[in-house]
Amino acid sequence: MKEQNGFYTLKGYQKNDSADMTSAMEDYLEMICRILQQGETVKVGELSQRLHVKPSSVTKMVQQLTSCGYLHSEKYGLIYLTQKGSKVGKYLLYRHDVLFRFLCILNHSQDELEEAEKIEHFLTPATIHRLDELTKELEITRGKASAELSQKGQMNSIEKRPPP
Repeated sequence: MKEQNGFYTLKGYQKNDSADMTSAMEDYLEMICRILQQGETVKVGELSQRLHVKPSSVTKMVQQLTSCGYLHSEKYGLIYLTQKGSKVGKYLLYRHDVLFRFLCILNHSQDELEEAEKIEHFLTPATIHRLDELTKELEITRGKASAELSQKGQMNSIEKRPPP
C-alpha cells in the first residue's frame, strides 16, 4: 500500500503485503512453537488435533513451511524448527501473548483466545510493540487499582465493625 494513499478492501491490502507467510502458515508455526515450548515433540497427528484440521492439511502446510525454510521434517516423523522458524515462531508467540493480555484487560475477561487469534495477523510488529508497552502500563494501573480497592474494602469493613 506504499504506492497510493486511500482505502482498499482487505484483499487489496493483502495483495500488496510483501510478507512471505500467510495467516495459516503463521497459525501452524505458532502452534509448533507452542508445542515445543511445552517440551513435547511435534508430529502431524498432534498438530492436526491441536488445530482441528485434517492430517493431510497439516502435511501440506509442513511441506510449505519446510520449503520456505521454517521447518525440517521427517517423513512420518518429527517436525523441527530451523533457526529462521524459531526466530519467527518466538515473535508469533510474543504477538499472541501481547494481544491476549491486552484484550483481557480491555474486555474485563480471562479468556480472549478467539479474539486474539482473529486479529493477530493484521497488526505490524511496531503496533504490537506499542501495544505491549500500553498493556504493561495498564497491568500496573490495574494492579494498583485492585490494591487500592482491596485496601479500601478492608478499611470499610473495619469502620463498619461495632466498637468493642
